[in-house]
Amino acid sequence: MPVYYGMKNESDFHANQEPSMTDSSKSALSLISTHKGYSDSEQRIVDYILEHQSEAPRLTAAQLSRAAATSEATVSRFCRKLGFGSFRSFQFSLARDLESQRNEGLTDEVSLDNMEQSLKNILAAKVSELNATIDGIDHDTLAAVVHALKNAGVIEFAAVGNTNAVALDATFKFSQLGLRCMASTISETSIGFALTLRPGDVIVLISNSGKSRRLNRMAKAARGCGATVVVISSDSKSPLARLADYTFNTVNHEALLTTGDFAFSKMSATMIIEVIYNFLLPEIEDAREHISYYEELIQPDKVVEQTFWGADKRRSPRNWPIYYVLSVWPNHIPKIEKTAGVLPAVFFLQFLAWLPIVY
Repeated sequence: MPVYYGMKNESDFHANQEPSMTDSSKSALSLISTHKGYSDSEQRIVDYILEHQSEAPRLTAAQLSRAAATSEATVSRFCRKLGFGSFRSFQFSLARDLESQRNEGLTDEVSLDNMEQSLKNILAAKVSELNATIDGIDHDTLAAVVHALKNAGVIEFAAVGNTNAVALDATFKFSQLGLRCMASTISETSIGFALTLRPGDVIVLISNSGKSRRLNRMAKAARGCGATVVVISSDSKSPLARLADYTFNTVNHEALLTTGDFAFSKMSATMIIEVIYNFLLPEIEDAREHISYYEELIQPDKVVEQTFWGADKRRSPRNWPIYYVLSVWPNHIPKIEKTAGVLPAVFFLQFLAWLPIVY
Protein backbone atom coordinates (compact mmCIF):
# COMPACT_ATOMS: atom_id res chain seq x y z
CA MET A 1 0.00 0.00 0.00
CA PRO A 2 1.64 3.28 -1.03
CA VAL A 3 2.02 6.12 1.43
CA TYR A 4 0.52 9.43 0.33
CA TYR A 5 2.38 12.07 2.26
CA GLY A 6 0.50 15.14 3.35
CA MET A 7 -2.86 13.72 2.19
CA LYS A 8 -5.71 12.16 4.13
CA ASN A 9 -6.43 9.35 1.66
CA GLU A 10 -5.66 7.96 -1.77
CA SER A 11 -8.38 9.94 -3.51
CA ASP A 12 -6.79 13.18 -2.34
CA PHE A 13 -3.59 12.07 -4.04
CA HIS A 14 -5.25 11.33 -7.38
CA ALA A 15 -7.19 14.59 -7.17
CA ASN A 16 -3.83 16.26 -7.56
CA GLN A 17 -1.40 15.79 -10.41
CA GLU A 18 0.30 12.41 -10.23
CA PRO A 19 4.00 12.17 -10.98
CA SER A 20 4.57 11.75 -14.68
CA MET A 21 6.97 9.16 -16.07
CA THR A 22 9.50 11.95 -16.56
CA ASP A 23 9.04 13.29 -13.03
CA SER A 24 9.27 9.84 -11.48
CA SER A 25 12.75 9.35 -12.95
CA LYS A 26 14.08 12.48 -11.23
CA SER A 27 15.82 12.49 -7.87
CA ALA A 28 14.55 15.39 -5.78
CA LEU A 29 17.32 15.03 -3.23
CA SER A 30 20.03 15.16 -5.90
CA LEU A 31 18.46 18.12 -7.64
CA ILE A 32 18.07 20.03 -4.37
CA SER A 33 21.72 19.62 -3.46
CA THR A 34 23.17 20.36 -6.91
CA HIS A 35 20.97 23.13 -8.33
CA LYS A 36 22.42 26.63 -8.21
CA GLY A 37 21.01 30.14 -8.34
CA TYR A 38 18.35 29.91 -5.64
CA SER A 39 16.66 33.08 -4.45
CA ASP A 40 16.73 33.81 -0.72
CA SER A 41 13.25 32.38 -0.21
CA GLU A 42 14.05 29.29 -2.27
CA GLN A 43 17.24 28.76 -0.29
CA ARG A 44 15.17 28.74 2.90
CA ILE A 45 13.10 25.92 1.40
CA VAL A 46 16.28 23.98 0.57
CA ASP A 47 17.72 24.53 4.05
CA TYR A 48 14.52 23.40 5.73
CA ILE A 49 14.25 20.22 3.64
CA LEU A 50 17.90 19.24 4.20
CA GLU A 51 17.68 19.93 7.93
CA HIS A 52 14.30 18.19 8.39
CA GLN A 53 14.51 15.26 6.01
CA SER A 54 12.20 13.03 8.01
CA GLU A 55 9.40 15.62 8.25
CA ALA A 56 9.67 17.43 4.90
CA PRO A 57 8.06 14.75 2.66
CA ARG A 58 4.98 14.68 4.90
CA LEU A 59 4.25 18.39 4.62
CA THR A 60 1.75 19.96 2.26
CA ALA A 61 2.84 22.89 0.11
CA ALA A 62 1.19 25.28 2.56
CA GLN A 63 2.91 23.68 5.56
CA LEU A 64 6.30 23.73 3.83
CA SER A 65 5.85 27.38 2.89
CA ARG A 66 5.09 28.31 6.51
CA ALA A 67 7.99 26.25 7.84
CA ALA A 68 10.39 27.97 5.40
CA ALA A 69 8.88 31.42 5.98
CA THR A 70 7.81 31.86 2.37
CA SER A 71 4.67 31.52 0.22
CA GLU A 72 2.93 28.61 -1.50
CA ALA A 73 3.57 30.30 -4.85
CA THR A 74 7.31 30.28 -4.11
CA VAL A 75 7.16 26.58 -3.23
CA SER A 76 5.43 25.87 -6.55
CA ARG A 77 8.01 27.89 -8.49
CA PHE A 78 10.77 26.09 -6.60
CA CYS A 79 9.42 22.70 -7.69
CA ARG A 80 9.11 23.81 -11.32
CA LYS A 81 12.66 25.20 -11.25
CA LEU A 82 13.88 21.73 -10.33
CA GLY A 83 11.98 20.31 -13.30
CA PHE A 84 8.92 18.86 -11.57
CA GLY A 85 5.44 19.34 -12.98
CA SER A 86 3.88 19.90 -9.58
CA PHE A 87 4.55 19.97 -5.86
CA ARG A 88 3.08 16.45 -5.61
CA SER A 89 5.62 15.14 -8.11
CA PHE A 90 8.42 16.74 -6.12
CA GLN A 91 7.03 15.39 -2.85
CA PHE A 92 6.72 11.88 -4.27
CA SER A 93 10.34 11.92 -5.51
CA LEU A 94 11.66 13.30 -2.22
CA ALA A 95 9.83 10.62 -0.22
CA ARG A 96 11.17 7.90 -2.51
CA ASP A 97 14.76 9.18 -2.18
CA LEU A 98 14.61 9.30 1.59
CA GLU A 99 12.93 5.90 1.81
CA SER A 100 15.75 4.48 -0.31
CA GLN A 101 18.29 5.97 2.07
CA ARG A 102 16.50 4.49 5.07
CA ASN A 103 16.36 1.05 3.45
CA GLU A 104 20.12 1.17 2.99
CA GLY A 105 20.60 2.37 6.56
CA LEU A 106 22.07 5.67 5.35
CA THR A 107 21.86 9.04 7.04
CA ASP A 108 23.47 12.43 6.57
CA GLU A 109 25.65 11.94 9.67
CA VAL A 110 29.43 12.19 9.52
CA SER A 111 30.95 11.83 12.97
CA LEU A 112 34.00 10.29 14.61
CA ASP A 113 31.61 8.88 17.20
CA ASN A 114 30.11 6.57 14.59
CA MET A 115 32.82 6.01 12.02
CA GLU A 116 31.40 2.85 10.45
CA GLN A 117 28.07 4.46 9.60
CA SER A 118 29.73 7.73 8.60
CA LEU A 119 31.98 5.93 6.11
CA LYS A 120 28.94 4.24 4.59
CA ASN A 121 27.20 7.60 4.32
CA ILE A 122 30.18 9.23 2.59
CA LEU A 123 30.59 6.31 0.19
CA ALA A 124 26.90 6.30 -0.69
CA ALA A 125 26.94 10.05 -1.34
CA LYS A 126 30.02 9.78 -3.56
CA VAL A 127 28.75 6.79 -5.53
CA SER A 128 25.44 8.55 -6.06
CA GLU A 129 27.32 11.68 -7.08
CA LEU A 130 29.31 9.86 -9.76
CA ASN A 131 26.29 7.91 -11.02
CA ALA A 132 24.29 11.09 -11.41
CA THR A 133 27.17 12.80 -13.23
CA ILE A 134 27.51 9.90 -15.68
CA ASP A 135 23.75 9.71 -16.23
CA GLY A 136 23.67 13.42 -17.04
CA ILE A 137 26.24 13.27 -19.86
CA ASP A 138 24.72 14.15 -23.21
CA HIS A 139 25.95 11.63 -25.78
CA ASP A 140 26.05 14.10 -28.66
CA THR A 141 28.05 16.56 -26.57
CA LEU A 142 30.51 13.86 -25.55
CA ALA A 143 31.04 12.73 -29.16
CA ALA A 144 31.54 16.31 -30.35
CA VAL A 145 34.05 17.11 -27.60
CA VAL A 146 36.04 13.92 -28.21
CA HIS A 147 36.21 14.81 -31.91
CA ALA A 148 37.29 18.40 -31.16
CA LEU A 149 40.01 17.31 -28.73
CA LYS A 150 41.30 14.60 -31.07
CA ASN A 151 41.80 17.14 -33.86
CA ALA A 152 42.86 20.11 -31.74
CA GLY A 153 46.16 21.83 -32.46
CA VAL A 154 46.50 22.82 -28.81
CA ILE A 155 44.36 22.13 -25.73
CA GLU A 156 44.37 24.40 -22.71
CA PHE A 157 42.91 23.31 -19.37
CA ALA A 158 42.14 26.08 -16.92
CA ALA A 159 40.63 26.32 -13.45
CA VAL A 160 40.92 28.36 -10.27
CA GLY A 161 41.17 27.42 -6.64
CA ASN A 162 40.33 23.84 -5.71
CA THR A 163 39.68 22.74 -9.29
CA ASN A 164 43.25 23.53 -10.36
CA ALA A 165 44.14 19.96 -9.43
CA VAL A 166 41.62 18.65 -11.96
CA ALA A 167 43.06 20.82 -14.74
CA LEU A 168 46.62 19.71 -14.00
CA ASP A 169 45.62 16.05 -13.91
CA ALA A 170 43.79 16.42 -17.22
CA THR A 171 46.89 17.94 -18.84
CA PHE A 172 49.01 15.06 -17.60
CA LYS A 173 46.59 12.40 -18.86
CA PHE A 174 45.86 13.93 -22.25
CA SER A 175 49.55 14.66 -22.90
CA GLN A 176 50.21 10.93 -22.52
CA LEU A 177 47.95 10.38 -25.53
CA GLY A 178 50.18 12.57 -27.66
CA LEU A 179 47.94 15.64 -27.50
CA ARG A 180 49.55 19.06 -27.04
CA CYS A 181 48.18 20.31 -23.72
CA MET A 182 48.84 23.15 -21.33
CA ALA A 183 47.72 24.13 -17.83
CA SER A 184 49.09 26.56 -15.29
CA THR A 185 48.24 27.51 -11.72
CA ILE A 186 49.43 31.05 -12.52
CA SER A 187 46.40 32.89 -13.82
CA GLU A 188 48.41 35.42 -15.84
CA THR A 189 50.08 32.56 -17.71
CA SER A 190 46.73 30.87 -18.40
CA ILE A 191 45.15 34.07 -19.66
CA GLY A 192 48.17 34.87 -21.81
CA PHE A 193 48.06 31.41 -23.37
CA ALA A 194 44.32 31.70 -24.03
CA LEU A 195 45.04 34.77 -26.13
CA THR A 196 47.30 32.68 -28.40
CA LEU A 197 44.65 30.06 -29.22
CA ARG A 198 43.54 29.67 -32.82
CA PRO A 199 40.57 28.15 -34.65
CA GLY A 200 40.68 24.41 -34.13
CA ASP A 201 42.23 24.75 -30.66
CA VAL A 202 40.22 23.87 -27.55
CA ILE A 203 40.05 25.38 -24.09
CA VAL A 204 38.49 23.34 -21.26
CA LEU A 205 37.37 25.45 -18.31
CA ILE A 206 36.60 23.73 -15.01
CA SER A 207 34.56 25.58 -12.41
CA ASN A 208 32.17 24.30 -9.77
CA SER A 209 30.09 27.47 -9.64
CA GLY A 210 30.70 28.73 -13.17
CA LYS A 211 30.93 32.25 -11.80
CA SER A 212 34.69 32.85 -11.82
CA ARG A 213 35.38 36.22 -13.42
CA ARG A 214 38.85 35.08 -14.42
CA LEU A 215 37.57 32.01 -16.26
CA ASN A 216 34.80 34.06 -17.85
CA ARG A 217 37.41 36.44 -19.27
CA MET A 218 39.41 33.49 -20.56
CA ALA A 219 36.32 32.01 -22.23
CA LYS A 220 35.60 35.30 -23.98
CA ALA A 221 39.24 35.62 -25.06
CA ALA A 222 39.29 32.07 -26.44
CA ARG A 223 36.01 32.58 -28.32
CA GLY A 224 37.43 35.76 -29.77
CA CYS A 225 40.37 33.75 -31.09
CA GLY A 226 38.04 31.20 -32.69
CA ALA A 227 38.83 28.36 -30.26
CA THR A 228 36.25 25.84 -29.07
CA VAL A 229 35.15 26.41 -25.47
CA VAL A 230 34.25 23.43 -23.25
CA VAL A 231 32.96 24.02 -19.72
CA ILE A 232 32.73 21.53 -16.86
CA SER A 233 30.51 22.96 -14.14
CA SER A 234 27.76 22.07 -11.69
CA ASP A 235 25.57 24.93 -12.95
CA SER A 236 24.47 24.61 -16.57
CA LYS A 237 22.94 28.10 -16.46
CA SER A 238 25.98 29.86 -15.01
CA PRO A 239 27.63 32.81 -16.79
CA LEU A 240 30.55 30.56 -17.77
CA ALA A 241 28.31 27.82 -19.16
CA ARG A 242 26.51 30.37 -21.34
CA LEU A 243 29.83 31.17 -23.04
CA ALA A 244 30.56 27.51 -23.84
CA ASP A 245 30.21 25.63 -27.09
CA TYR A 246 29.83 22.44 -25.06
CA THR A 247 28.96 21.95 -21.40
CA PHE A 248 29.27 19.00 -19.03
CA ASN A 249 27.25 19.16 -15.83
CA THR A 250 28.79 17.79 -12.65
CA VAL A 251 26.82 16.64 -9.63
CA ASN A 252 28.02 16.90 -6.07
CA HIS A 253 26.28 15.64 -2.97
CA GLU A 254 28.39 17.42 -0.38
CA ALA A 255 25.26 19.32 0.61
CA LEU A 256 23.63 16.07 1.69
CA LEU A 257 26.38 15.63 4.27
CA THR A 258 26.84 19.26 5.26
CA THR A 259 23.30 20.71 5.05
CA GLY A 260 24.43 22.95 2.21
CA ASP A 261 26.92 25.11 4.09
CA PHE A 262 29.73 23.70 1.99
CA ALA A 263 29.00 22.01 -1.30
CA PHE A 264 32.02 21.21 -3.40
CA SER A 265 33.61 18.06 -4.76
CA LYS A 266 36.31 17.49 -7.38
CA MET A 267 35.29 13.88 -7.93
CA SER A 268 32.55 14.61 -10.45
CA ALA A 269 34.74 16.93 -12.53
CA THR A 270 37.52 14.34 -12.45
CA MET A 271 35.02 11.71 -13.60
CA ILE A 272 34.15 13.83 -16.65
CA ILE A 273 37.87 14.02 -17.50
CA GLU A 274 38.20 10.25 -17.07
CA VAL A 275 35.23 9.62 -19.36
CA ILE A 276 36.61 11.85 -22.12
CA TYR A 277 40.07 10.28 -21.73
CA ASN A 278 38.71 6.75 -22.08
CA PHE A 279 36.76 7.66 -25.21
CA LEU A 280 39.79 9.43 -26.70
CA LEU A 281 42.14 6.51 -26.10
CA PRO A 282 40.77 4.22 -28.87
CA GLU A 283 40.20 7.18 -31.20
CA ILE A 284 43.85 8.26 -31.37
CA GLU A 285 45.73 5.82 -33.56
CA ASP A 286 49.12 5.94 -31.85
CA ALA A 287 47.91 6.79 -28.33
CA ARG A 288 49.16 3.57 -26.78
CA GLU A 289 52.59 4.06 -28.37
CA HIS A 290 52.75 7.53 -26.84
CA ILE A 291 51.89 6.11 -23.42
CA SER A 292 54.56 3.40 -23.77
CA TYR A 293 57.18 5.94 -24.85
CA TYR A 294 56.27 8.17 -21.92
CA GLU A 295 56.67 5.24 -19.52
CA GLU A 296 60.05 4.49 -21.09
CA LEU A 297 61.21 8.07 -20.59
CA ILE A 298 60.29 8.16 -16.91
CA GLN A 299 61.58 4.64 -16.22
CA PRO A 300 64.94 5.88 -14.78
CA ASP A 301 63.00 7.82 -12.15
CA LYS A 302 61.02 4.73 -11.26
CA VAL A 303 64.21 2.66 -11.01
CA VAL A 304 65.68 5.07 -8.49
CA GLU A 305 62.49 4.95 -6.45
CA GLN A 306 62.49 1.16 -6.62
CA THR A 307 66.10 1.02 -5.45
CA PHE A 308 65.28 3.21 -2.49
CA TRP A 309 61.94 1.76 -1.42
CA GLY A 310 62.27 -1.75 -2.86
CA ALA A 311 65.71 -3.32 -2.45
CA ASP A 312 66.74 -1.10 0.43
CA LYS A 313 63.61 -1.63 2.52
CA ARG A 314 65.09 -4.97 3.61
CA ARG A 315 67.78 -3.04 5.45
CA SER A 316 67.34 -1.14 8.68
CA PRO A 317 65.06 1.88 8.10
CA ARG A 318 67.53 4.17 9.81
CA ASN A 319 70.11 3.30 7.15
CA TRP A 320 67.83 4.12 4.20
CA PRO A 321 69.24 7.65 3.62
CA ILE A 322 72.81 6.25 3.51
CA TYR A 323 72.02 3.53 1.01
CA TYR A 324 70.03 5.98 -1.05
CA VAL A 325 73.07 8.25 -1.32
CA LEU A 326 75.24 5.24 -2.18
CA SER A 327 72.81 4.24 -4.95
CA VAL A 328 72.74 7.63 -6.67
CA TRP A 329 76.24 8.98 -5.94
CA PRO A 330 78.13 6.92 -8.58
CA ASN A 331 76.19 8.83 -11.24
CA HIS A 332 77.99 11.97 -10.11
CA ILE A 333 81.55 10.57 -9.94
CA PRO A 334 82.43 11.53 -13.56
CA LYS A 335 81.52 15.15 -12.77
CA ILE A 336 83.79 15.14 -9.71
CA GLU A 337 86.65 13.57 -11.65
CA LYS A 338 86.34 16.20 -14.34
CA THR A 339 86.31 19.15 -11.96
CA ALA A 340 88.49 18.08 -9.02
CA GLY A 341 90.32 14.92 -9.98
CA VAL A 342 89.73 11.34 -8.92
CA LEU A 343 91.03 11.55 -5.33
CA PRO A 344 88.14 13.53 -3.84
CA ALA A 345 85.71 11.00 -5.28
CA VAL A 346 87.66 8.05 -3.87
CA PHE A 347 87.93 9.65 -0.43
CA PHE A 348 84.23 10.41 -0.43
CA LEU A 349 83.31 6.83 -1.30
CA GLN A 350 85.61 5.59 1.46
CA PHE A 351 83.90 7.93 3.88
CA LEU A 352 80.50 6.61 2.83
CA ALA A 353 81.70 3.04 3.30
CA TRP A 354 82.44 3.78 6.97
CA LEU A 355 79.08 5.40 7.66
CA PRO A 356 76.97 2.22 8.05
CA ILE A 357 79.43 1.05 10.70
CA VAL A 358 79.16 4.12 12.89
CA TYR A 359 75.61 5.19 12.01
